[in-house]
Amino acid sequence: MTTPAVEGDLWVFGYGSLIWRPGFAFAESLQASLRGYHRSLCVFSHVHRGTPERPGLVLGLDRGGMCRGLAFRVAAGKADETVAYLRAREQATSVYVEKHLPVRLEDGRQVTALVYVADRKHLQYAGKLSPDERLELVRHGRGSSGENPDYVLQTHDYLSRMGVFDPVLAGLAEALLKPRPA
Repeated sequence: MTTPAVEGDLWVFGYGSLIWRPGFAFAESLQASLRGYHRSLCVFSHVHRGTPERPGLVLGLDRGGMCRGLAFRVAAGKADETVAYLRAREQATSVYVEKHLPVRLEDGRQVTALVYVADRKHLQYAGKLSPDERLELVRHGRGSSGENPDYVLQTHDYLSRMGVFDPVLAGLAEALLKPRPA
């Protein structure tokens, strides 16, 4: 059975930049797992880490597998404000579908969390790209929230601290940190 920790509280599942920059007040955060979706650099960024003319690449939840991230519990009194903030942040171009899905917290509880899933029908859905295509997009992406390499490196760093190994982010981080030939 899925139940929130406190009646009326909101849980939010973060799998990318929400892990290291949630941007909203929360009462607690715990590592959590979401089944049925995996973390993927599958979204062309036209706002936060790129532009329509020179897109960056950001994470989305794509179908299949499992994703480890952080679940944030937001007190009921802050829920509406948090959802409004997240919609403004995550839905700048409507590339994500807002869902409420069950997540398993590290303490064993299962809760329903607000989750943003990549919309495969959206023009910004990048799908599966080659490692070279991903690196090129990330290396040159810059948007309103900063440079795309910073996004990848910060996400990789925070996931590593959580004990989560993401081979795609690890490979990109290694390539981004390697000196480029002149």
